[in-house]
Amino acid sequence: MKNSKTVLVAPLNWGLGHATRCIPIIRGLLAENFTPVIASDGIALHLLQKEFPELETITLPDYQIEYAKKGKNFKLKMLKDSPKMLKAISKEKKIVKKLVKQRDFCGIISDNRLGVYSKKVPSVFITHQLNVLSGATTWLSSKIHQFIIKKFDECWVPDVEGKPNLSGKLGHLKKHSLPLKYIGPLSRLQFEEVPKIYDLMVILSGPEPQRTLLEEKLFEEVKHFDGKVLFVRGKVETKQEHFQFLNCDVYNFMQSDALEKAFNESALVLSRSGYTTVMDLAKLHKKAFFIPTSGQFEQEYLAKRLQKQQLVPTATQDDFSIQDLSRVSDFKGLNQIDYEEDYKALFHLFQRE
Repeated sequence: MKNSKTVLVAPLNWGLGHATRCIPIIRGLLAENFTPVIASDGIALHLLQKEFPELETITLPDYQIEYAKKGKNFKLKMLKDSPKMLKAISKEKKIVKKLVKQRDFCGIISDNRLGVYSKKVPSVFITHQLNVLSGATTWLSSKIHQFIIKKFDECWVPDVEGKPNLSGKLGHLKKHSLPLKYIGPLSRLQFEEVPKIYDLMVILSGPEPQRTLLEEKLFEEVKHFDGKVLFVRGKVETKQEHFQFLNCDVYNFMQSDALEKAFNESALVLSRSGYTTVMDLAKLHKKAFFIPTSGQFEQEYLAKRLQKQQLVPTATQDDFSIQDLSRVSDFKGLNQIDYEEDYKALFHLFQRE
């Protein structure tokens, strides 16, 4: 079916962050009378199908991204898995080329899916990683990523251009020739002043096996927490499950409305330091404690940066104990960065004369 206001929206399936930060973009498209078609795979696609059951979805190839069990092996594991990833990117390029021939797309939005773009359709890349931190190879990984970004008509950075900002050197370059647009932090959640029900909210996400390793550790740690805990495991499954575990209300996952309510009803959040989580917690004015994924340079950088700014304390996964949460009282917590969303102007690229 031809539709000159149809936009392909394709987030990477790497944890849930890329998918969840596309939710406000999809809502914005709907509000401006566009027709989003969602394309992804795995839990990212599953989550968006639950959020937008009325929208068409397309399954793209799995990048087969899996973390190493030990942080020191992170880069080696990524290098070992790169042939599978390149194969998936090649496949998704062919799928997108075929879709563009068959469908009347007026735009493509890729959140870190490297093969989802077209020379025939205005194509946007969403990323907060203009610099891709990889230790000694940061210069090379950043240049490769910037080369890919240049294949797109625009690059939307979910942050503000000036200071203060949330992404630091990840999302800001001193010199560049990239088609950048700073679109402000993206969050599907809204702040509401409500009575607190939970003393602590634990929320997990990210690729395996690290998600499970942290879950197992934190189930042991919260046994020693003196207070009421909400534990969201970050496993998107066919139906929501809920059970009691000592002082915890445990859920496998939550959709946006329930998650927003849970965040607002929680005094403190314990989570990874993924950028989407940082944007959500800033929007909600939350006090938090971060445990970055071992070996993931981006999360480690964000956690250290926010701790240095006296906003959020952090600890490594191996060193963390529940007693560390007492440090939170010495930190300010995250606050929203003011930015006026203007989706009408943002989507002008997709308007046809």
